[in-house]
Amino acid sequence: MDKLRVDLGVKSYDIYFSDKFIGLAQALQDIGAPKKLLIVTDTNVKELYADEVSRILGDAGYDCAVYAFSAGEQNKEIQSILGICDACIKHGLDRKSMIVALGGGVVGDMAGFAAAIYMRGIDFIQVPTTLLAQSDSSVGGKTGIDFMSGKNILGAFHQPKLVYINVSTLKTLPQREFVSGMGEVIKHGIIRDADFYRFLKENADKVRSLDPEMLIKMAKRNCEIKAEVVECDEKENGLRAILNFGHTIGHAAESALGFTMTHGECVGLGMEAVFSIALKRGLVSREELEDVEATLSEYGFSLKAKLPKPEDIYSFMLRDKKKVNGKLKFVLPVRIGEVMQTSDVTKEEIFDAISYITE
Repeated sequence: MDKLRVDLGVKSYDIYFSDKFIGLAQALQDIGAPKKLLIVTDTNVKELYADEVSRILGDAGYDCAVYAFSAGEQNKEIQSILGICDACIKHGLDRKSMIVALGGGVVGDMAGFAAAIYMRGIDFIQVPTTLLAQSDSSVGGKTGIDFMSGKNILGAFHQPKLVYINVSTLKTLPQREFVSGMGEVIKHGIIRDADFYRFLKENADKVRSLDPEMLIKMAKRNCEIKAEVVECDEKENGLRAILNFGHTIGHAAESALGFTMTHGECVGLGMEAVFSIALKRGLVSREELEDVEATLSEYGFSLKAKLPKPEDIYSFMLRDKKKVNGKLKFVLPVRIGEVMQTSDVTKEEIFDAISYITE
């Protein structure tokens, strides 16, 4: 199996890349995992993979129980966390036990947050089954839930003990969710690696056809980029904030729409929006904006959407937890492969950018 090390000192961990689940037991043995495990998943993933993962781990001597909450971003809330904690108690998890997050970004966020607070913190691992989770959210230790209509208002930094990526799970992923995940993938190329961005442009057909070798290559480079940034700035005090490219407007649009669009769809719109700001500021060319729009379109993104009024989206932006001294932080492109951070984007620029992506 391919492996990648995320170097965070005593919190370092490995990311495993495979096209099957059978290696998960060995990965757990590699880290000396405890025998008592709770697999946390959602109702969709439970039907697809929970039995297989439970059997593989059970055959290796692990005592596994499965807890599934109702699938969907709308269930990423406090009652679901209490349900996970209740399952931990019922299965007899103690401070030396471990949670296995089996699913997409919502599962990883919630299982990780539950692990962070149960008995003041127990270990967990990430077994992401969606492209968005495999490319972004499973790496870096961010966990949390939505609260009072805001994204990830309650949460904690809690690093996993390992991440196990099985790219074959993408075969059961709905097309819309695959597109959503590509939002984060394309983002990584734009912010950090122009060569990776070109790789995505040139290999769109192979990526969309779910070629296993191509998916593992893509997953590994994604995680390398994310790991490079997280290793420099674990808790988002500086460089890590570039990972929020497209998210300031994207998150607000996602919340204002009541989560009727996927996270990745909104990030795609958010990236377009900040490119339009950068174009007006003379940071990027019209050709670069059109290049990014063509790549997004190639992977199935809508370049415009029926959005609420700019002022409604802006009101959600003002709740953004990443504000500094009351000012919104933006990540703007300088060129494909490089971005800059700023807090001087005006309300007028924001409204114009939202209008640019509105049908």
